[in-house]
Amino acid sequence: MRKHRAKAANEVANNRKARHDYNILDTYEAGISLTGTEIKSVRASKINIRDGFVQARNGELWLENVNISIYDQGNQFNHDPLRNRKLLLHRKEIRKISSTIQEKGITVVPLKVYLKHGFAKVLIGIAEGKKQYDKRETIKRRDQEREIQRVMKNAY
Repeated sequence: MRKHRAKAANEVANNRKARHDYNILDTYEAGISLTGTEIKSVRASKINIRDGFVQARNGELWLENVNISIYDQGNQFNHDPLRNRKLLLHRKEIRKISSTIQEKGITVVPLKVYLKHGFAKVLIGIAEGKKQYDKRETIKRRDQEREIQRVMKNAY
């Protein structure tokens, strides 16, 4: 019988592509400043974080290029799906992340969006881009581990 990884009840979106394209050096949990129709769309899992990234401006961190679909029951109060959203972190964390972004080859990407105590949170990761040969090595290692697990399962 095959076991599937259960999706957490509060997880809304997951960026699996980020772990394939980047080496994640460090992670932070941040709140997102959302409007009323945005949070309703997030609760309905109508969010795409695949192409998103974080940028530092004026001592603040902004989540950019994340698509939160318009809310179906919203009327003229609907939001712009691709607007930039402010991330809510402690000032000390913002300074640390901002200084890290200045380094060459370092970026900050959203890894996961989830609900915690009714609030939308995003797990952001400080990441370093992988080379093509690193990606192939990761896939090769994952396939070998899967084959070992399959053999071990059949042996017992």
